[in-house]
Order: sequence, then C-alpha cells, then structure tokens
Amino acid sequence: MFICRALCFALALFFGAGPASAQRINQEGRILGNASLVTNSILFNTPEADAVLSAMQVLPITNPWNEDISHRPVQTNSDAMITQIIADLSASRRTLRVFFEMNFALVPDTQPLAPINFFKYSDESDPSPYPIPANLPIETWPRETGTLTLGQWQEDAIDVGGDRHAIIVQPGTGFVWETWLTKLSPYNQWQASNGAKFDLKANTLRPSGWTSGDAAGLAMFPALVRFDECERGMVEHAVRLAVKRTRREYIYPATHFASTNSATETNLPAMGQRLRLKSGFVIPDGWMKEEKAVLKALKKYGAIVADNGNFFSISATPDDRWPSGVFDHLSTISITNFEVIQTTGPKEGPRSPGAPVVNAGLDRTAAFGTPAILQGNVAFTGDSPIVRWKLYSGPGEVIFTDATRADTTASFTKPGIYTLELNADDGVHAVAYDAMNVTVISGLYAEIALSGKDVDVTWFGTQSSVAIEHSLNLPAGAWTPILTTTMHNATLQVTNREEFFRIKEQ
Repeated sequence: MFICRALCFALALFFGAGPASAQRINQEGRILGNASLVTNSILFNTPEADAVLSAMQVLPITNPWNEDISHRPVQTNSDAMITQIIADLSASRRTLRVFFEMNFALVPDTQPLAPINFFKYSDESDPSPYPIPANLPIETWPRETGTLTLGQWQEDAIDVGGDRHAIIVQPGTGFVWETWLTKLSPYNQWQASNGAKFDLKANTLRPSGWTSGDAAGLAMFPALVRFDECERGMVEHAVRLAVKRTRREYIYPATHFASTNSATETNLPAMGQRLRLKSGFVIPDGWMKEEKAVLKALKKYGAIVADNGNFFSISATPDDRWPSGVFDHLSTISITNFEVIQTTGPKEGPRSPGAPVVNAGLDRTAAFGTPAILQGNVAFTGDSPIVRWKLYSGPGEVIFTDATRADTTASFTKPGIYTLELNADDGVHAVAYDAMNVTVISGLYAEIALSGKDVDVTWFGTQSSVAIEHSLNLPAGAWTPILTTTMHNATLQVTNREEFFRIKEQ
C-alpha cells in the first residue's frame, strides 16, 4: 500500500476522480437536499415544514402529477369543452380562481396511530387507525377561520361545516393519508366520511371505482400550490382543478366519477381530464412571483379535474404567510386562455418503456485555467434524445466546448466548487438528469492512479519545471529527489508498502 500527500507548494494527490455526487434530482431538474428527519408533528405553515418539503420527491418523476404536458396535442373537442365549462358558470365566475383550502401536517414514522370512524364510505376507505397528530389542521385553517383556535376548528365548535378535508404526510415512510368531512368529537374521537392512503413512492392508483378525499379518487397533497415552492419561483407539478359539471366517466389517473351527467356528454370534462394554460398567454413581468410560479406550472404541468365546484378553481394551502393580494391577478384570467389536452395512459408518455438514462460521470478536480474533461454518458433505446450540459451552481461561469455532447470539456472563470447537470430529453419520457461536481483549484494540484505495481502521476496548474520527491515517513526528516521535469506526468516506481510523494515547483 502507498499513501500520497502533498507538502510545501503542492496540494493533495488524488487517486483518479472522486466518487459520484449521487444527488437526487426531481422532475424540474432541481437537486434535492438531504432528506430531513421528522421527529415531531410539523404544521404546513412553518419554516420547518418548508425545509422538509424542499427535499421531498413527491411521487415518482413519471407520475401524472409530475408529467410535462407542455407539448401534448390538444383534444379535438377542446374548444367545445372550454365553451361548456364557461357556460356552466355564472357570468361573474368565468375566470380562474385560487382558493386557500387544503392544509396538512408532517408526522414522524413513530407517530402513534389513532382510530377514526368512517361514517359514509367505509367500504371505499383504507382501514383505520391512522397516524393522526394532536395538531392535525382541518381545511382552510388558519387563514380562513378567523379567531378560532385549531382545537375549536377541529371540533367545528360553531358548526361551520364545509368539506373539512385533512391530510397527514409521513415523509420518512413516503405515505400520505387524506380524509373528507373530518371532525374531532367532544369525546376525543376522530371521524370522517372516508379515508384514503397513498404511496408517494409509487404510481399506484386507488381501486377502480373508489373515491378518496377528492371526488376523482386522486390524492390532494401532490396537487396543492404550496408556499415553499412559490417562494422558489416554480410550482413543480400539476394542480388540482374543480369545474362546475363533469360527466359520469373517469380517465387516467382518476378512479372515480361524481356526476349524474351521461358519459355520452363528451363536451363535459371527465374526472382526470387535463387542461393547460395556452403557451401564447403572456405572463406579465409585474405580477407577483407567486402568481408567476403558478402560471408557469399551468403551462408545463397543467391542471387535472379532481372535483365539482361552483368555480373554475385551483387549490392553494391556507398558509398565513402568503403576502397580501397574492393571486389576485389570476382572477383576471379568462377560462378562454385554457385548452384541453390529450392525456397519456398508465403505460404511455413518461411511463412507457425506453426512457433515457443519464450518467454525468464522477466528481473531479481541475486546475484553474485548465479545461476539465467531462465523461458523461446517455443510454437510450428509442429516439435519440437532446442532450445538454448546464451549470447548476458555482461561483463563476462555465464555458462548455460543446454543451450538447455528453463527453466534452468545461472551462471555469473562477476557482471554487461547481455543480454541473447533464440532462437528456427525448420528448416523450420525463427528462433524465444527473449531476457531478468539479472542484476548481487555483495552484498546483495532482492526480495519482495505480498502474500495475507502479503509479501514474499527472499534475496541473504550473508551467514551471517541478521536482518530485519521496519519503517513507511523515513527517519526513528528509525528502529524496526522484525526478525533475518540465513534463506534466510521470510513472513512479513503488518499492514499499507505504510511501509519500510531493511535487514542488522549481
């Protein structure tokens, strides 16, 4: 065995490139941080919840809620469907609305289970008990509930009624539980019309014909407009949409209809129908960043019909941190700016076989002023994808020799640590991403790798001649010269189990 160290004017000697950075990257290309450990029940409207949510992958990137539908073809009867959606509403309600509705609690894996009585649709409910925390928020609290305390709202102390949805998210296990008409009785007993459990790690649906907390049998949590993502500037998924009337039919990913209108009335949307904000809609620069975040999502991910209501509305969390007037501009957007698109099925689009696979290569170190060699790879079986490198983060700019090649070189304008992201887009599947880090060092640095019983050393960051020296011990009493050279590489013989090397500029 040998150990390499650099002393004097040298930096550390590296055995080739470092390990891959192995980041988790979501459907938007955002690198997710390390998952946060939830140790107690956290309410949705807190910085602690924001930190947990920012690192969560909510449903697989292939899931319909995470599907990029910006290039999907328009439904042949889209104009007729939009006309019908508009006609079903009164003249004062023919614009987009954002309602502050569904909230949630994040609970630890060890959250105690509590029984809950399902009084209406028990036969379509996932069985009790549920991990219900004492601070479980009920729909519209606290933004829309005045001076009522959480406990009073849980009990519906003044008999307000309403849909009273409740959502429990367990990030550690990746499950979410959702209920409708939820209430805590004076005897500390929970009850709800029905309950549904969803696996956020899979594309599994409810059994065909089953409802959930939503009329369409869909999960609500993945569809909510949340404070944390709007603050980042992009809602990274489709949103939940309610329209006035639907037909007696559901399409993927819905599993349930809630209508007396015949399935033959095809100008009425079905549960699961997907709408998109038209690409030609210009988002005004002066609108709030939260509004822009929603509108960008409506163009890229769209909205899925999930319920019947008295408006053309999408659901946001009732977070009391939303700024004053947030989403007011959205209420000026006519429904005529939307179109109905052709949806993909359970084995179509991103869920079809043959998705490209991206490997950005190993993390590496580079000398400032010397291009770093990138050795990415993209594997695919279908159409050739569009490949692109981009700078994800770093202290300066990056210039790629050819950003459309997986194997290319990159030059950097400043020393520091850079994260580079490689993606491949075939126009059908979810965009495939991978990332790697390049540490750009100002000054002399070297890489060292085994070559049989010897070692190959390559160094960068100097145009001067260098002296290579070695010692059998550290700290070294004396260094023995091996070689002086103006070259930038050498093969060194290793004669002992442990040796130390250094490179010195002359």
